Amino acid sequence: MESENIKDTVKRYILREFLPGESPEALTDSTALVTSGILDSLATLKLVAFLEAQYSFQLEAHEVDAEHLNTLSDIANLILSKTPGKPGKDSQ
Repeated sequence: MESENIKDTVKRYILREFLPGESPEALTDSTALVTSGILDSLATLKLVAFLEAQYSFQLEAHEVDAEHLNTLSDIANLILSKTPGKPGKDSQ
């Protein structure tokens, strides 16, 4: 699993669910999702449910915050850190 593939999958989901009709180019790897208000609390929970189902892991309560979910890059890093034995994991 690669960071770029994760970001593409999550980007498509966010565009479809929360930003319908928005130009894909407007959502970059560093676009603030939580702190800018693109994702409110309900949208964040919906995103978390998608990530858990898509990547077969569970997030801890302290991981469901702007620090971990604010940008596509943050989300990709979180997913890679939760995926045992994959490149990008902190222990490697």
